[in-house]
Amino acid sequence: MHIHFLDPYQPRLSPVHRLDPRVKFVLAVAFILTTAITPPGAWPVYILLLAIVLAVEILSDLGVGYVLRRSMLAIPFVLAAFPVIFTLEGLTVFSLDIGPWMLTASQPGLERFISIALKSWISVQAAIILAGSTPFPDLLVAMRAVKVPRLLVAIFGLMWRYLFVMVDEAMRLLRARAARSGHADRSDLKPGGKLVWRGRMAGGMAGSLFLRAFERSDRIYMAMAARGYNGEVHSFALPSLSPANWLVLGLSLAVLLILLIISILIFG
Repeated sequence: MHIHFLDPYQPRLSPVHRLDPRVKFVLAVAFILTTAITPPGAWPVYILLLAIVLAVEILSDLGVGYVLRRSMLAIPFVLAAFPVIFTLEGLTVFSLDIGPWMLTASQPGLERFISIALKSWISVQAAIILAGSTPFPDLLVAMRAVKVPRLLVAIFGLMWRYLFVMVDEAMRLLRARAARSGHADRSDLKPGGKLVWRGRMAGGMAGSLFLRAFERSDRIYMAMAARGYNGEVHSFALPSLSPANWLVLGLSLAVLLILLIISILIFG
């Protein structure tokens, strides 16, 4: 089976891959919600949630390193919460002089920021496991099976599929540019002009990519409409969940609920 380089799905024979997509989707959403609702500063619960997601990474045969490398995606978004360190009142941890401003970091603010960073990091790992162990068409079918609105599922599906279309169009433009570009053997001669010229060329390529992608989107939609597409993802009827899937779903949800209750009672 051909896997596009943008597709995060990694075919394996692990128990996580064999699990029903509906179960994986529900558990991933429940895990992320539990992690998000857990009160700030609930460090023992964070450790348990991290242990759970690491255990699933090992069971999925994706590899802990594979998931951890891709979970670094959460770092830029976590930085958006950085100002909370200096906006909450409490015991002063340190102060920063930035010109005429004095920024004072409080203990509650630092605790809140670290909690947000940990929860985001753990949640992203759960999403990576879901995407890496489940083909995207199966995810769309699972979403509809658990009654996610049809319009939302259609938007997810079209965005995902059209991402590959745009990448393929961009690769064609890059190949065309490389085929029309000359390269000198001399090291002191570089292909292309100055920075302004390169920027103008890049802008022209971006405009051409937009026009080609827009035109191709019309052709794709007409092809989909000719094949009966009406906004719904059509698939064969899903089989009933096996007792093993029900057992995994029930036990996992019970564990998450217990962790959430404990975190709220002790740290809430």
